[in-house]
Amino acid sequence: MNKYELAVVVSAKIEDEERAAVIEKCKALVERFGGQVTDVDEWGKKRLAYEIQKMKEAFYYFIHFDAESTVPVEIESRVRIMDNVIRYLCVRQDEA
Repeated sequence: MNKYELAVVVSAKIEDEERAAVIEKCKALVERFGGQVTDVDEWGKKRLAYEIQKMKEAFYYFIHFDAESTVPVEIESRVRIMDNVIRYLCVRQDEA
């Protein structure tokens, strides 16, 4: 099992309940493919480095999880088509 971090940037134009549902859906994807969510960091609303879809701010979430090496590809393919997710990135964390 490897340690991964999924960074998700969620639209600031949606309500709190919808935003929570998006993050729950991401966590469910991790568990669906055999991963185990260890932590979720919510950074809140931050200014974007550049305008994306006419938005200057968005909500940042970091989901830490343990999974096999095939899981991130499956998760990314599904997060890519999710509504209200404007950017995402899944990276493997090194054992330091």
